[in-house]
Amino acid sequence: MTQPPAWMTRQRFVLIGILFFHSVNTYMDRACIASAVDHIKRDLTISGETMGLVLGIFAVGYALFQVPAGWFADRLGARWALTIVVSVWSVFTALTGAARTALQLLVLRFLFGVGEAGAFPGAAQAFFRWLPVRERGLAHGINFSGSRLGAAFSLFLMPWLIARIGWRWTFVANGLVGIVWATIWLLWFRDNPKDNRKINAAELEYIEKGRVSDFTATVKSSFAEIFTSLNMSLAMVQYFASNVTFFISLTWLPSYLKNQWPDDPRAVYWSALPLIFAACANWVAGTMVTQLYKRGYPVGSRRATAIVGFCLGVFGLLLATQTNNLYLFIFWFSLATFGVDMTLSPSWAFCNDIGGGHSGAVSGSMNMVGNIGAALSAILFPFFQNAQTGSANAFFVLAAGLNFVAIVAWLFMNPNRRTDRQLSPAAIRRRFAATLAALLLVTGGAIGYQIYRSVRKKPVPEPTPIAHPAEDANAPATTKDQ
Repeated sequence: MTQPPAWMTRQRFVLIGILFFHSVNTYMDRACIASAVDHIKRDLTISGETMGLVLGIFAVGYALFQVPAGWFADRLGARWALTIVVSVWSVFTALTGAARTALQLLVLRFLFGVGEAGAFPGAAQAFFRWLPVRERGLAHGINFSGSRLGAAFSLFLMPWLIARIGWRWTFVANGLVGIVWATIWLLWFRDNPKDNRKINAAELEYIEKGRVSDFTATVKSSFAEIFTSLNMSLAMVQYFASNVTFFISLTWLPSYLKNQWPDDPRAVYWSALPLIFAACANWVAGTMVTQLYKRGYPVGSRRATAIVGFCLGVFGLLLATQTNNLYLFIFWFSLATFGVDMTLSPSWAFCNDIGGGHSGAVSGSMNMVGNIGAALSAILFPFFQNAQTGSANAFFVLAAGLNFVAIVAWLFMNPNRRTDRQLSPAAIRRRFAATLAALLLVTGGAIGYQIYRSVRKKPVPEPTPIAHPAEDANAPATTKDQ
């Protein structure tokens, strides 16, 4: 492909920047309730068990509505889809500050999760329509780095904000930020870039030519065909593995550091470092995907980047089990987090490759399975920690094993593989229904058990994670991102 002329406009870069702040906003809104738990329990006289249910209900709405939200973005277009979903979750974020009972909190947080389900599938649809194939990898990397930076920043910003304006007004302030973003998005973005007056003819031509993908085997297939294909199954498996590792950073890592190194009062603050590593990983991976694609390796740009990432994940996790030194542990775990977050850009670019016009629903499907991994990660980590008398090494070995499985999955993921067109439409519909039902059952079961653990009384209290940018101190902050 020829180099674009120097006088070409760069409005697609403005799109990437706007969606970067969109990604930051998703995690800032989630951080409100995680940082305000103690204040809410005191002011509303809510027990710890009930608060666990309030926190966990977010995951139900978020995970179960991934596919419908992605389908919504595909049918309506990213402009109105993101305007609506961001406005919806921002309103429910602000209304959380007005809640007076536990029941009100339950309803508001469930609806907040439903709204946020469309955040990243909507962004994926926008990237598909506006970006040449060669630039999507870096775009997804920048986008997901926003969620990681937002998570790290929230560790410090939200407690500070609550201390100055109170937890109720903190929710309102976060909700207003979302409304401002949705307004800017509605006024600026158009689903078809040719409808944006600030794009000149050269950039429009560059976008249109660049959207002619090297991956033409599946983009015209139905969503049911793609959803039940081998490519989609493998994409779900590897995304499950990456979430199992990463979401420890957002759930149990702060309390794990505090419990393992109780003599170091600064230990807990090192939990922000893996998030910083993760943000950097998304930029590195996005650049790697883009450069390999430009050099003529369309399939390898996705595959090689993801495999390198998962190899770092395996390496970092296994070395983390071999040290009792805080600083060495946090370095190795940060390396593992860096590795698994390198897989986000190729994963979401892969969804664009095989999904085409169904990118929202396809990426939402992958993200739903990722949230199963996130939920199981939060459930299993304390179990392994207790079983190992305070050590979570067995969990880290398990996560390393899953990352190895993901490496094998990527060896067989190929956007040029055709879907099962030889099946009849009725057979495809039956397989689609069965697959979706099984995923919904597993998702509901994992999250339901997570909530059950939150509300049941235990004879010996388990260590509770401190406030962090996850939605739930006992549950994963379901976003991948992301």
